Amino acid sequence: MSEVVLGQPTVGEAELAAVAEVFASGWLAGAGPTCQRFEQRFASVAGTAAALTTSSCGAALHLALLGLGVRPGDEVIVADFTFPATGHAVRWVGATPVFADVLPGTGTVDPAAVRAAITPRTTGIIAVDVAGLPADYAELRSIAEANGLFLVEDAACAAGASYRNASAGSLADVATFSFHGRKGITSGEGGAITSDDARFMARVRKLHSYGIEPAISREGAAELPIPSFAELGYNYRMSDVHAAIMTAQLDRLPDLLAARQRVAARYTSELADLAEVRTPQVPADRTHPWQSYLVLIEPAVSRDRVALGLRERGVQCNFGTYASHLQPVYGSAADCPVSADLFRRSLAIPMHANLTDDEVTKVVRTLHDVVHELS
Repeated sequence: MSEVVLGQPTVGEAELAAVAEVFASGWLAGAGPTCQRFEQRFASVAGTAAALTTSSCGAALHLALLGLGVRPGDEVIVADFTFPATGHAVRWVGATPVFADVLPGTGTVDPAAVRAAITPRTTGIIAVDVAGLPADYAELRSIAEANGLFLVEDAACAAGASYRNASAGSLADVATFSFHGRKGITSGEGGAITSDDARFMARVRKLHSYGIEPAISREGAAELPIPSFAELGYNYRMSDVHAAIMTAQLDRLPDLLAARQRVAARYTSELADLAEVRTPQVPADRTHPWQSYLVLIEPAVSRDRVALGLRERGVQCNFGTYASHLQPVYGSAADCPVSADLFRRSLAIPMHANLTDDEVTKVVRTLHDVVHELS
């Protein structure tokens, strides 16, 4: 059997046909009619009034914080167990990320740690849906409302997830998504913002196009419209080519989710007897889209040696994600022992919708073999 890859997109004729349609239209650039159609459909999936396509989730996070009015000197509480794009976005607007520890079972932000991190300079909270699993938004909303703070859902991995029957993307004031090649639905790169706040969405739509309304808004004007630049903006637009791919991917979303959930169910069942490996916990009030499947290796066994053993036997894997407060770029003095422990012990094993039964069997057997050899 060939190597079992860690992640793989599911793309084919439907995506090629969608791209061909955009080529035929002549509008390949960003924020065009295909982006508009995708935004409408994605907002419906996310359960929000509106969506905005962006060039990446990092761009979406940056725009979100600009749109929420975060300024230099402000503090934003950030869930610590996350790819550093979350903390970077806070730094991009000149504010300070204050990292909050996470829960050992889910890796999502600990509401008690959020409460403890609030200071007079705190303006908001960014929760993270870890590997796609939503945080406890009821508790986080309560904290935000009681303290006059905004709440952002970093839903980079969470397309198709839910919390208490509400869709990822609708769980906070604003949500941001990634369509990177490792995500559950993908155009290679790209992202989106979702929100019910019309004024906020109007502002970030301008900011994502250099500070003016996108060109499509001037189509069909009776006179020559010349936009005026009143605010510094950015080129954070998604191209219509990427939006076409994403529209086809949305059609696939139910099947892709079902395939990943089948793989996750097998992993959870067939690794249950491996004492040195802990499988992910999913609270009953949440639906996990399984962008990644992260196991925890017990301290008696080296996570890194397990990873090398899997790779040597043709099973790709990688560490889970970062304990952000440990990254030198932040110079953080935060104490997040749970996140630090997850960073040391988490391991992502192959997870994508194209995995065959034989490949899943190989992953499970190889992980058993490697762990037993190292124990």
